[in-house]
This record gives sequence, C-alpha cells and structure tokens, in this order.
Amino acid sequence: MNLLYGVARAGFCVAALSIGTGAGAWSNHALCTWQALAVMPEITRLPAVPAEELDTFLAGESAGLAHLLADEELWARQHVPNYPARPDALAFAARPDAGANLRQGFTDATRINPGARLGLFVQLPPGAALGERVRLEEAAVTTLLRSETTKYTTFAALRTGDLVAVTDVIATASDEPDYGMDIGVWSDNGTAYGARYGLGRQPFGNPAVEFGSQAPLHMGFYHESAITYRAAPFLGRTLAEYRIHLWKSLAVYALRTGHPYWGFRFTGWALHYTQDLTQPYHARVLPGVSLARMLWINSMDLAGFHTGKREAIILVSNRHLALENYQLHRLRADYLRGDFADAPILALRDRTRNVIRDYSDDAPREIISRQAYDEADSLDALLAASLPAKFTSDPDYVMGESESGVDLYALLATSPAATQDAMTRALVPLMGNFGEHTRTLVRAILAARASA
Repeated sequence: MNLLYGVARAGFCVAALSIGTGAGAWSNHALCTWQALAVMPEITRLPAVPAEELDTFLAGESAGLAHLLADEELWARQHVPNYPARPDALAFAARPDAGANLRQGFTDATRINPGARLGLFVQLPPGAALGERVRLEEAAVTTLLRSETTKYTTFAALRTGDLVAVTDVIATASDEPDYGMDIGVWSDNGTAYGARYGLGRQPFGNPAVEFGSQAPLHMGFYHESAITYRAAPFLGRTLAEYRIHLWKSLAVYALRTGHPYWGFRFTGWALHYTQDLTQPYHARVLPGVSLARMLWINSMDLAGFHTGKREAIILVSNRHLALENYQLHRLRADYLRGDFADAPILALRDRTRNVIRDYSDDAPREIISRQAYDEADSLDALLAASLPAKFTSDPDYVMGESESGVDLYALLATSPAATQDAMTRALVPLMGNFGEHTRTLVRAILAARASA
C-alpha cells in the first residue's frame, strides 16, 4: 500500500498542474443564464433596477456589511473543509468617511483580485443592437489579456441610475467571476494581495497560465476515491462553496437593504460558482482515466517513460476545452438565428426537473457536483467518440494553443446526423442541470429576501 500510495501521489502531483487549464467551465455563463431565467416569472416580471456604483453601496451599508462579512467568515471556518481562515487584519470595518478605502476593505475582506474592474456594464445577447449605449472594450470589464469568451461578447457601459432589466443584471454578473476576480489570490502567485490574503499556496492548477490561479475557487473535487485524497490531499482544497455562500449572503443583504442592482449582481456571482459545479470536468479530476490506469501511467513515468502521463493530461484538457467550445458556439448560433427551440435551449428552460426541492448549503457538494462527477466518464467517452480525433485523441494537439478560431459546432454541421445527435445528447443533460440549479438558487435568494 505504501508503494501504491507513493506512485499515486507522484502522479497526482504532476497531473495537478494540468487541472484548471480550462478553468472557465462553461464558456459565457450569461448565454445559459438568460435562458434559465426566462421561465421564471418571479424574475421576468420584476421592474428594471437602477444601476448603482459599488462605492455607493459600500458607503451606504458599511456598518451592516461589517457584521455580515464577519458572520460569513465564521460560517466558512465552521462549514468549509480545509478553509484557510482570513487574516483578522483583513476584516471589513465600517469607514463612513474613508472614501475609496471602502473598496479596498471590501476586496480585502472577500479576498478577490483588487484589480477586478467591478464597474457598471451590461452584456448584450448575441445579435442585440447597442442602440444609444456605448460599447466597452474588454479591458474595461476583465483583467485577462486573452479571453476566448469575451472576444465573442458585446459589453455596453451603464451610468449611475440607468435602468437595467433584472435578467440582464443577473445574466451579465453570472459570467463576471471569469473576468479576473479570482486571479492571483494565492501566496505563490507573485502578487502583493496574494501574499496578504492568507489563502496559502495554490493547491493545483498551473500558476503560469493566465487564468489558472482561479481553478481551486471554481472547482469541487468532493467525490474522488479515498486513495486519491490520501495521495493528493490538496484536491480537497476547493473553495467554490465559500464563494457561493459569500455572494448569496451579500445578495440577500443588498436586496433587503434597498440596493436591488447589487442584490441581483451578487446573485449572478453566486450563480457562477454553482453553475461551474455542473461541469463534469470541474467535479472530477481526470475524467476517463481510472485510478488503476493512473497508477500504471505513473509507474511508467517513475521508470522514466513520461509519454503516457503527458498524453493523458493533454487529452483530458483538450476534451474539457472542446466541450466548452462546442457549447459556446452552439448557443451563440441559436441566439444569432433566434432559434430558442434548439434542444440545449429547451433543456436550460426545462422546469420539470426537480432534483433539489429547496436549496441548502450542502447542495453544491452533495448534489450538484455529484451529478457532474457521475456523468464525467461517460461524457468523456462520448466526446472522444463524437468529435474529430484531432481535438480529443491527438496528444500533439493542444486545444486553444495549436490553432485559433476553432468553432466545433460549425465544424460538426457537415458531420453525419448520428454524430450531431450524440453531441446533443452530451450537452442536453448538462444544460438541464445548469438551468435547474440556477433557478433553485435564485428562488432561495428571493425567499430569503422575503423572509426579512
């Protein structure tokens, strides 16, 4: 057993560098969130809300936020396994006359990238016209230099007081955590704030990859085997639950205190991490690679034969990114042609699913990520069988690097009907999970607001 443990540990430590290379989970959450919310009259019937600067919200509610964020820290320490406690020096303090320092106090207390833009903007659905609104460049909304999502996205500026549909606030915000919010927050990321935040060393994901440092906050490896956790205890340091509860609590607080814009924007942030956990490649370390095969691959690696390990890592990463690419381009095409009867769209709107009747704090771990984990191996096999081999089975091809401008949905348009049907079968249940868990969390936030 000690030899088995040692081999597994060596393997997982090396493989961990690959985890998070596709840390965006779903490409452009907003495309899915709009559809999930479209069948929620309790959201669609709400009046538009006035845009409000973050600094205004913080200044108006600094005393209450100080108490709420203290309670959140206590909750995380008690309920999130392996949670790295926030240094007491970073606690949010009410500073009614501190001006811009309130924002730093907020980013410190929530341990997000202080460079996150957090300005006023709205994402437009594909094909929607800007009208009189001013278009924003990517740099105004994201810190990332190369974003596969935002290069296909139109952002419009908002001014204080501009009225925005609630669905647009939530949908826009549901994609926002992928714009750099969780980048550089670990002690070994080479940032001054990462050194202060107390989160420790990045447990997995490649720190050299631009967005790799967000992976441990956007993934949930809760259902691996006991030997996996023994060999790789760092896999237990996933903090999606922490983010979900934090933003959910802030959403409820903002809605209760008369700040609907921030209430629904925080709702979108909470949704992002929940939705990430519906992605099978965010819930299982190496889909399609059994523990026995991992041990064999790493036995060969320790003996000096490194090809097997390198190939396994590349293939899993490529399939992860290929799924996101197909999802992004299929949904964009649906929007552009106004086809809201396409199967993935209908799955996002499907209200007959009822896995979670009432949201609870253990749902992300016990239900949402479990669904994704259970689907990971079959999904991986289906992708390998359905997509062109270059994208799923060629270890010399690196998705996202070997070539640009790949559109797997368009590429498959000329494939046999059976192949296209197989990809539909792959995507539909995942979109169904995404839609259901989106609505369940939104209903929980609305119910908590109403119970005040």
